Amino acid sequence: MPAGGFVVGDGQKAYPGKLTPFVLFTCVVAAMGGLIFGYDIGISGGVTSMPSFLRRFFPSVYRKQKADATTNQYCQYDSPTLTLFTSSLYLAALISSLVASTVTRKFGRRLSMLFGGILFCAGALINGFAKHVWMLIVGRILLGFGIGFANQSVPLYLSEMAPYKYRGALNIGFQLSITIGILVAEVLNYFFAKIKGGWGWRLSLGGAVVPALIITLGSLILPDTPNSMIERGQHEEAKTKLRRIRGVDDVSQEFDDLVAASKESQSIEHPWTNLLRRKYRPHLTMAIMIPFFQQLTGINVIMFYAPVLFNTIGFTTDASLMSAVVTGSVNVAATLVSIYGVDKWGRRFLFLEGGTQMLICQAVVAACIGAKFGVDGTPGELPKWYAIVVVTFICIYVAGFAWSWGPLGWLVPSEIFPLEIRSAAQSITVSVNMIFTFIIAQIFLTMLCHLKFGLFLVFAFFVVMMSIFVYIFLPETKGIPIEEMGQVWRSHWYWSRFVEDGEYGNGLEMGKSSNQGTKHV
Repeated sequence: MPAGGFVVGDGQKAYPGKLTPFVLFTCVVAAMGGLIFGYDIGISGGVTSMPSFLRRFFPSVYRKQKADATTNQYCQYDSPTLTLFTSSLYLAALISSLVASTVTRKFGRRLSMLFGGILFCAGALINGFAKHVWMLIVGRILLGFGIGFANQSVPLYLSEMAPYKYRGALNIGFQLSITIGILVAEVLNYFFAKIKGGWGWRLSLGGAVVPALIITLGSLILPDTPNSMIERGQHEEAKTKLRRIRGVDDVSQEFDDLVAASKESQSIEHPWTNLLRRKYRPHLTMAIMIPFFQQLTGINVIMFYAPVLFNTIGFTTDASLMSAVVTGSVNVAATLVSIYGVDKWGRRFLFLEGGTQMLICQAVVAACIGAKFGVDGTPGELPKWYAIVVVTFICIYVAGFAWSWGPLGWLVPSEIFPLEIRSAAQSITVSVNMIFTFIIAQIFLTMLCHLKFGLFLVFAFFVVMMSIFVYIFLPETKGIPIEEMGQVWRSHWYWSRFVEDGEYGNGLEMGKSSNQGTKHV
């Protein structure tokens, strides 16, 4: 292999390297950062459907739940305080992600992970020992701070560590950890709800300490990424680390490109205002629209309100928790499909297929709930076949999300940003994600009360919109080195008008300036 990389026939640069055991280990450990996010999503809905928890902290909801079954089932969980308990975390995550951008950029990705683990651990302990609602809210806020730091740093870490040929699969390890966290939380909820004395909710909430310790300890043993080390002036250490990561001695081309990207990054004094420049229009658009649409698929309604939702449509508490476990299992299995296929089939195919699948399922679920509950929310006796149909289509919907918008909503933004705006742009992605997660968590139960089964049709409308957006505006990013991503915008029919040749120091122009070390094949 000659010095540097080589350029394949379509003009796409390729760097030498392979998937080494060292990279695999570091990416698996880093991806564990998703456990804290997933555990919280899974635990919240289960705990808020436990009668002992509601009786202690939200008695008005408990009384409505125990009221005559002929009352409006759509509205039994409509409580501003209860939704504040769930959604306060996401507002805190929004705020902390902005701080995390500076920490990630100036001190490295792993320090941001460490902060995330410590804050999440503190929040879990406060929630586990809570005696008053205010303690629950404070604990949730600390959990949110932890999630903001972890969600800011982990996707960037994975995209920078992974060889470009395997970047999709390794990055989706983050989403896989989220789904595993959700599943573990739902299984624990099912068994903890059976504890006599009604204190199982303390174990559910306090159990968040375990995933928090995993990411905290993991961040202490992980190396930082070469990109981050170069960004902080550690060039020789970065080159040594890059050799170990790629498993080859000759990494000069990739290293030179990373250094050039870093120099351009350091010339940017204000990365936040720099994001508004014309040449970053496609990046800013994707940083906002992808997480915006991801939350408007309605998935968080299903995942963190799954037990509440199943309880609302007629399942007993035990049955609703078990149904949530079933959907959580589907979530994990479907994410494995995405890991297998994302670097084979491409991002666009998975986005569009998943969107079509979710649209069909949302229409069917809306029809099923509408047919049985009508507009007054009094279903009477629910037959077993009806419950099976609803759970089946919700599972198919979850599968569609789990191999498309779930993992790709984190993967695509983390891989498209140039180094000079990467931390700031990732903060935008996390912030938009958390803003709309907060809004949906805050208003979902009220919307369910007023829109009834029509709520699923609202989310179906947004699935149509997001699929059209992907089809028209999102280029394929499969198999392109992260520091060469500028080429996808220059060759796109629409975004090329914003991104002109020569505007990226770390794009194709860099490749042209170092062609002495390249070989065309």
